[in-house]
Amino acid sequence: MSFFSKLKGLQQTQKENKKVFLGADFDVRMEWFKETFQQSIDVTFHELTANQTRCGIVFLQCMVDQQTFDEQVLKYIVSPHFASSPSELIHKILDLQAISTMCTTILSDMEEAAEYILDGKIIVFFEGDSRMIAFPLTSFEKRTGSETTNENVIRGPREAFLEDIHTNVTMVRRRIKSPALKMEQLVIGKYTKTKVIISYIEGLCRDDLIAEVKQRINRIKIDGVLASSYIEECIDDRPLSPFPQSQKTERPDVAAAALLEGRVVIFVDGDPIPLIAPVNFYMFLQAAEDYYQRYFLTSFIRLLRYGWLIVSLTFPSFYIAITTFHPEMIPTSLLLSVAASRENVPFPSIVEALLMELAFEGLREAGIRTPKAVGQAIGILGAIIIGQAAVQAGIVSAIMVIIVSITGIASFVIPGYDLGFSVRLLRFPLMFLAGTFGIFGLMIGVILIYIHVVSLRSFGMPYLSPTAPLRTSDLKDIFIRAPWWKMQRRPSFSGSNDRSRSNIEKSIIGEDED
Repeated sequence: MSFFSKLKGLQQTQKENKKVFLGADFDVRMEWFKETFQQSIDVTFHELTANQTRCGIVFLQCMVDQQTFDEQVLKYIVSPHFASSPSELIHKILDLQAISTMCTTILSDMEEAAEYILDGKIIVFFEGDSRMIAFPLTSFEKRTGSETTNENVIRGPREAFLEDIHTNVTMVRRRIKSPALKMEQLVIGKYTKTKVIISYIEGLCRDDLIAEVKQRINRIKIDGVLASSYIEECIDDRPLSPFPQSQKTERPDVAAAALLEGRVVIFVDGDPIPLIAPVNFYMFLQAAEDYYQRYFLTSFIRLLRYGWLIVSLTFPSFYIAITTFHPEMIPTSLLLSVAASRENVPFPSIVEALLMELAFEGLREAGIRTPKAVGQAIGILGAIIIGQAAVQAGIVSAIMVIIVSITGIASFVIPGYDLGFSVRLLRFPLMFLAGTFGIFGLMIGVILIYIHVVSLRSFGMPYLSPTAPLRTSDLKDIFIRAPWWKMQRRPSFSGSNDRSRSNIEKSIIGEDED
């Protein structure tokens, strides 16, 4: 059998068994690597002779520390009289002091070796020995640590996750120094081979939740995973729902807090924003800073957020309903002001509101997509100029500009961007219902939204827990934040095995301590 016939047969075996064992034949293995990585200019192949033994080295350029490899490994391989046989070469290399501290791997499967190369490791093999050594000398340029951009705080840590998954895991490890913190790795994506790490605390997180997360991720069959959003869409309970069913964060302290509550954090290599599951509706109205400020200040801000959430969702619809169908609900003096401002407007309230809302959403999107230096100016100046010009032209009324502006500001009060986007989206069908049926249509829309939210689940957990079903013991961190000495038990919605969080006793104010 010719060399190429043998190689072709081995490639066919690779397709069928997903494993390739080529034995100790140096030429066959080197040709397999070259065939596998053909037309890949970033893959380097080295052939050299070490003590009359042929040696092959394969690695990805710009992803390995070549200087360390040359100083700590290669100089011994090419050194005369270092070893007399391939087996002795491998044995002595692994016994080197510099190598013994590395997490080197011995392997014989060619397919596994190719995956190690793509992961940034150096593969070394010798003629006459089927074993290959993988050196973990990965080194490449990456973004340095920076402050959070979407979850800013005044008081609290400012460290943010990066694109490197191992750095992100380390950030969490620094906060939770316990062997119970587990990190299980999966590989998703036919071509990208993206690392996905499932993190949880053993004993706090329920076993069935961990199994469910693994099962949903393992079901994903996709060509590539470039961000956590790919996985999010595939593991949601109700992917067509406008409401987010997993939490996203760029803060290590938020991920650590979620783990301490018995939840699961899913890290994706190349994405600085991991997923947290399960979640409930109220988590998207909580900010990281809530736990770094005094509890009575946080409680006031939270109640304020719930009020502005209602305003953001229903304010334009309520205005459309009362001006179109129920003008008797407006006080006389205010009704006269509204009528005067709308006297020269040629459109009904529903068209007027839709025009302004669409213009506001367009300006908001333009401010996000344009460079940061001019994005904020476009958003603010554009809203002022367009609003004033629209009022002077008689296209919209001045009061509608005020209502749309208040609604836009209210949407920025919601800490969770995903929930804020959902509210912005649901605002439009509510406006249509209010413009068609008045207050009755608005109430029908709100009831339908509530029915949908009540039916939602996040990894089997009720979306409105702990209010539906009602668990009074978990209400200490929902509408208000109770002091830490009151929150002695973990929330039950996460299904934690160990509910006990602390045993802090409140000191009596004014009592002298001996």
